[in-house]
Amino acid sequence: MRFTLLLLFALLTLTPFARAALSAPRVLVYTRNGLTLEGKKGFVHDNIADSLVAIRQLGAENGFAVDTSDDPRAFALENLRGYRALVLSNTNNQIFDTPEQQAALQAYVRGGGGVVGIHSACGSMRGWPWFWAMLGGSFVRHPKLQEFTLQVVDRTHPSTSFLGATWRWTDEFYFLRDMPPDVRVLLAGDLATLTDPQKPKDEKTRPLAWYHEFEGGRCWFTALGHRKEAYAEPNFRRHILGGILWAMNVPAK
Repeated sequence: MRFTLLLLFALLTLTPFARAALSAPRVLVYTRNGLTLEGKKGFVHDNIADSLVAIRQLGAENGFAVDTSDDPRAFALENLRGYRALVLSNTNNQIFDTPEQQAALQAYVRGGGGVVGIHSACGSMRGWPWFWAMLGGSFVRHPKLQEFTLQVVDRTHPSTSFLGATWRWTDEFYFLRDMPPDVRVLLAGDLATLTDPQKPKDEKTRPLAWYHEFEGGRCWFTALGHRKEAYAEPNFRRHILGGILWAMNVPAK
C-alpha cells in the first residue's frame, strides 16, 4: 500500500509533459490554411488528405496515436500538453486566430514539446518572427515543379539515415528567408541541378530539411512534399517518420 501511495504521489507531481510521456505517445496533425496577411484567400495544397493518410499509417505501424485538426481552438495549452509532437502538415498563412493560441504554441515548445513542419508550413504566420525562428525560416518563393538533386548532408539523423549520398526528387524547390544560424541541415538542394533564372549565382546549395532544439523544444522541418503522390513514396514516408520520432524524442526502430 505504501509503495502504491508513493507511486501515485510521484505521478501527480510530474509535469504534464512528463505524464504524457509515460502514456502511449500521441501527435496532433494540424492542417489549417488561413487568410493571407492582406486578408485574402491563400493557396491550399491538394496533398493534405494524402498526408493525413500517410501519417496515420505511420502511427499505426510505429506505435503512436494520431489526432487531426484544422481548428485553431485546438491550440489551448491544456490540450497541447497531451501531445508529444505537433505536425504542421501543409499549413499556410494565418493559422491562428488569437494571441492566446500563439502563446499556447510558445508555452508548448518551451515546455519541451516537439514540432514537425512539412512543406508549406514555412508559409505559415508570415508576420511572426518567433514562428520563423522556431520552424527555421519563412517562405519566399519557389520555381516551377521539377526534378532536382538533394545532397544528404547528415546521414546520422533518423529522417535521413536510410538515404545515400544524394537523392533525386521531384518537388517545389523552396527558398526561405530569416533562417536562424543554429539549424542543423539534413538535406540541401543542389542549385546546379535546378532550372531557375532567379537562383543565386554565388551559392551551390540551399537547405531543404533541417532540425534544431529551440527554447526547450525540438523542431524538425522538411520543405519537401508538394505532390500528393509523394506521401505514398517509401523514402519520403521514412523521412517524415524520422522527423516525427525525433521531435517526440522517441528512438527510431
